[in-house]
Amino acid sequence: MEPGRSEFKWHADREFFASFENTEILDADLEVVAEVDYEDRMVDIQCRIDGTVVVICDRCLEELTLPVHTSFEESEELDLRQDVYDYVCISLPMQRIHPEGECNGETVKYLSK
Repeated sequence: MEPGRSEFKWHADREFFASFENTEILDADLEVVAEVDYEDRMVDIQCRIDGTVVVICDRCLEELTLPVHTSFEESEELDLRQDVYDYVCISLPMQRIHPEGECNGETVKYLSK
């Protein structure tokens, strides 16, 4: 790698999460941008992840698309796969439900009984 700043972009999708044997993320459309500063054997990486993932709604069990906007810094590893995976997973809310009124009506009808 040449000294200086470089930018790398790639797409993380369903196959990316399947490679980690993740069954909660059904699909993904994420752009990962890594800005790498390399000087005298020192590497500093700033990584941004933006896009969406599809999970199951905890309330109605239908597919739910959630936005993902997260970032992290790394200075030791050049293989960012594990970091990207971890930061996307921890950026998701604990309770994953559709906004009020957007859940499957048939399912919600049974929940209110």
